[in-house]
Amino acid sequence: MKAIWNGQILAESDDTLVIEGNHYFPPESINKDFFKESETHTNCPWKGVASYYTLEVDGENNVDAAWYYPETSELAKQIKGYIAFWKGVTIEG
Repeated sequence: MKAIWNGQILAESDDTLVIEGNHYFPPESINKDFFKESETHTNCPWKGVASYYTLEVDGENNVDAAWYYPETSELAKQIKGYIAFWKGVTIEG
């Protein structure tokens, strides 16, 4: 699977996990050059508190377009640290 935005591959892995229709990529599969930490956090009742990344490719920003759970509930422990995408990021595989 590949996560692509603005013509760049942001993440690539054969080991994504699909939860609620989203592919979660292992942390080691992302190209960190395109990821900037965000101050945004949201709460999922069953997964926990999500943190976000803003994507930056060729001078363009996609604010809070990737999220992950640095800590998870027991129910979501398999996706701890894994990264998912939205806001126009395409997932191909």
